[in-house]
Amino acid sequence: MNINTAVKSLVRYAIDNEMIEKWDEIWAINTVCQALNIDSFEDCEAENAELEDILASILDYAVENGLCEDSVVYRDLFDTKIMGLLTPRPSEVISKFQFLYIRDKKSATDYYYKLCQDSDYIRRYRIKNDLKWITKTEYGDIDITINLSKPEKDPKAIAAALKMKATSYPKCLLCKENEGYMGRINHPARQNHRIIPMTLGGENFFMQYSPYVYYNEHCIVFNAEHTPMKIDKSAFAKLLDFVEKFPHYFVGSNADLPIVGGSILTHEHFQGGNYEFAMAKAPIETKVTFSGFEDVQAGIVKWPMSVIRIKGTDKARLVELADKVLTTWRGYTDKDSFIYAETEGTPHNTITPIARMRNGQFELDLVLRNNITTEDCPLGYYHPHPEYHHIKKENIGLIEVMGLAVLPSRLKNEMAVLGKAMVNGEDISANETIASHKEWAEMIMQKYDINEDNIDDILKKEIGIVFTSILGQCGVYSRDEEGKAGFLRFIESVR
Repeated sequence: MNINTAVKSLVRYAIDNEMIEKWDEIWAINTVCQALNIDSFEDCEAENAELEDILASILDYAVENGLCEDSVVYRDLFDTKIMGLLTPRPSEVISKFQFLYIRDKKSATDYYYKLCQDSDYIRRYRIKNDLKWITKTEYGDIDITINLSKPEKDPKAIAAALKMKATSYPKCLLCKENEGYMGRINHPARQNHRIIPMTLGGENFFMQYSPYVYYNEHCIVFNAEHTPMKIDKSAFAKLLDFVEKFPHYFVGSNADLPIVGGSILTHEHFQGGNYEFAMAKAPIETKVTFSGFEDVQAGIVKWPMSVIRIKGTDKARLVELADKVLTTWRGYTDKDSFIYAETEGTPHNTITPIARMRNGQFELDLVLRNNITTEDCPLGYYHPHPEYHHIKKENIGLIEVMGLAVLPSRLKNEMAVLGKAMVNGEDISANETIASHKEWAEMIMQKYDINEDNIDDILKKEIGIVFTSILGQCGVYSRDEEGKAGFLRFIESVR
């Protein structure tokens, strides 16, 4: 479409999706035209096109007229600038969210989530390219995803980023200063980014949605200050405060140590959303009682990782018990179970906590973590072991702990090439793209009668089995009688 039609269509899209009012139309057209250095607009009919197509026409015009370089990074910077012009101001978004929240909490998050998609902060057209499937296991339905929604930087942008002057604004991708930020080659534009304020545990926090949605309404809740991640008593209180405010959401925190922690340990944040993971559905397999907390229901969860679930109606009691478990675990060593609280002064024990509301009760899952390394497992013993690095060797964080694998984008191409090679009987070791999968592929070919029609489903199933095995490796207690005995020894030590 020509540029006049594209501008008119974009403004009409904003009106239809209640980002602006109908009386804003002329102002909005002129505002977008100004950003495009267009000093004369020819009125026309809007086209009922997809946002991606409308923006593509505007970006093509910007490239042709020297307003934007033709690469994915520069185009993303420019179209975010354009969408930021039509996104409601932060005060408007907050006011509407709070108005809706008083009437119905879910309607408030529904409004906010839709706005984040309509404003293209969450790029729907990229999210739909992610590969997702479910693998059935003894622990329930495990979610597998190969995330393809985050674009890779092109060589031109990488070269430009190397020449850029170092800056510490915003300090990280989570900081509140990202709201409305114009971005740069090495930092995404955020003119269409809006955040919601709230108080958790007596501290100021904000909520936003992840632009790379891994699951429904994937939100990030972050401290207003750029303060490091820390799992402590206050963290448990903040998580339970959040689910009390939004009972239709879960929320959890990555651990606060390297290897078992998240990718951003420099800024306190939690992740939540409107989704029920396999771990949340997993039952208690062994009920336990903590001394002095007989009023709190507790048990070991049937899950490949080592999870204690506590629940009750008294939020303060859960916080007290969770803190006691954490404090004990921080200093706990059991050589028979290969658990060391520290080595050479380096601490190893921490917890990944997840909170939710269920049937009017607060529920808190405490996942025991340890980041010790060994000669055979230099990246972490309770971490994906080397035999599975061909599938995944990155950290197992909060989302994956709960049963959703976030696998590297390289696997999309590798599995396509591998599947074809397996069906055709090719030498896998001779192809450097898939050579790392050789032993795994041979095991699969012995296990199944593969052909062109079933190979994709078989590979997906086996990837799910690998991920489930990885979760087991990350559990500090093995899923056998010896492991269970060790787990119960720890629970009995919590006094």
